Amino acid sequence: MKFKKRILCIGAGYVGAPTMAMIAWKCPDYRVTVVDVNSQRIDAWNSKELPVFEPGLDRIIKKTRGKNLFFSKNIEKGIAENDIIFVSVNTPTKTFGSGAGKAPDLQYWEKTARQILENSTSSKIVIEKSTLPVKTAAAMEKILTPAKGKAKFEVLSNPEFLAEGTAIKDLENPDRVLIGSHETKSGRKACQELVNIYARWVPRNKIITTNIWSAELSKLVANAFLAQRVSSINSISALCEKTEADISEVSRAVGMDSRIGNKFLQAGIGFGGSCFKKDILHLAYLCNYYGLPEIANYWESVIKINEYQQERFITNILSSMFNTLAGKKICILGFAFKSNTGDTRESPAIHITRKLVAEHAQVTISDPQALKNAALDLADIQENIKYEEDPYRATAGCHAIAILTDWDLYKKLDFRKIYKSMTKPAFLFDGRNIVDHKKCFEIGFNVYPIGKPAISHFKIKKKSTISL
Repeated sequence: MKFKKRILCIGAGYVGAPTMAMIAWKCPDYRVTVVDVNSQRIDAWNSKELPVFEPGLDRIIKKTRGKNLFFSKNIEKGIAENDIIFVSVNTPTKTFGSGAGKAPDLQYWEKTARQILENSTSSKIVIEKSTLPVKTAAAMEKILTPAKGKAKFEVLSNPEFLAEGTAIKDLENPDRVLIGSHETKSGRKACQELVNIYARWVPRNKIITTNIWSAELSKLVANAFLAQRVSSINSISALCEKTEADISEVSRAVGMDSRIGNKFLQAGIGFGGSCFKKDILHLAYLCNYYGLPEIANYWESVIKINEYQQERFITNILSSMFNTLAGKKICILGFAFKSNTGDTRESPAIHITRKLVAEHAQVTISDPQALKNAALDLADIQENIKYEEDPYRATAGCHAIAILTDWDLYKKLDFRKIYKSMTKPAFLFDGRNIVDHKKCFEIGFNVYPIGKPAISHFKIKKKSTISL
């Protein structure tokens, strides 16, 4: 079959592979190839057991793989043969040198840019798909300026806005598609090439074209605003617990204000994932770089509240269980940073688990998709942790349950059956407020939600009200 265009994606991770699968599905006359330096990951994409769990992804892969979607280890050949190249490599936060802990680590991105230059014999459109700091495109263009001028490169920014767990839904019916380009004739032409791809299934009024710097910054700001809402409502959850207000009622009341809306107002143990923390740190670094320390401090406070919420949760477990966890069995239900994904990057469960182990607790972790990643995240303390996919076996004999991921599975569990198998008194710490707390209390649990009064069979000393 003769294909209209040839597309390459460098990076077969959570963003690159699902995005390319959607393009291949919606554009059957385009040949789409995904490459990665990790050969095991490519092998997994070519197997029956995909390396990424996303509802609906396996269906699309089955329809397109081997037809117009291909996964390859030959990066050099891929670069040479394709007209349009998406760059979707990892851009973690630096752990060394200048800007450590805040600035983005662009070493993988730079290596990729140099690979593109070295293996290109014809002109290409290069598209930033990774979340990158503002002005990255300028640096990429400097690298891609060939000494002999044998090939020309046009750099675009096309940040992703998909959410793990709903990636396929977000890709098929996005709120918007953002494409940034230079405001030159060649830039606008390249931009139109990408517009034409997305326009196959996305309404044209949802495809926004901007200058390249606006596109880069928009991604950072969008994630920062979402994370800010999570930290804001979590800060109020702490106040609710002290005043005996109910965070669910507060969230509902606030969310009905049309100026605010109800999304990202669910209190819990904090946000995780690969984007929020990293992007806020990048934004703060950018503010400091341009001499705006007050703005940087403001955004860094979002991270601090997120960390505080996790510490508060751990402190509550410890204080509620008589200030000692030594020798006690605690079952963690959910290790992924959110439901419907196996991704554990920056998951609050990592920090919470480590703290529990530090208190000499015996921890059992259960999760329908994330156990393999959990084992990698906790490799250095494996001897203190058990892994069990079945939640009923995981909770048997435990003193306490900590719900850390909002899987629908956990809402439907038979807590009466679980309670019978547990050591008494039995504790339930709901870090996502997803189960029926009153019902669990009636069964016999001592229940500790987020942002709501505890429901305990022990006498809880209440603080006196403020005198005015």
